[in-house]
Amino acid sequence: MAKKKQTNKQRQIGKTTIEKKPLIDPKHKNTYWNVVVLVHLLIFFIINNTRDELAQGPYPPGYKPIKVETIMQN
Repeated sequence: MAKKKQTNKQRQIGKTTIEKKPLIDPKHKNTYWNVVVLVHLLIFFIINNTRDELAQGPYPPGYKPIKVETIMQN
């Protein structure tokens, strides 16, 4: 009978690493986050300045308003 060739293959189970591809290219990652933050700040600025201002309420108890005329005379 003929002899079978035995090849000594080393099994690579668990030894191969899959290279993870980043979602955002690292070269553009900083620019992306800067744009995201600026857009959020712009949205908050627009929302804050387009709302109606509340009517002024009464002064707190014990508050005595100072008249400008009395300060200027001293």
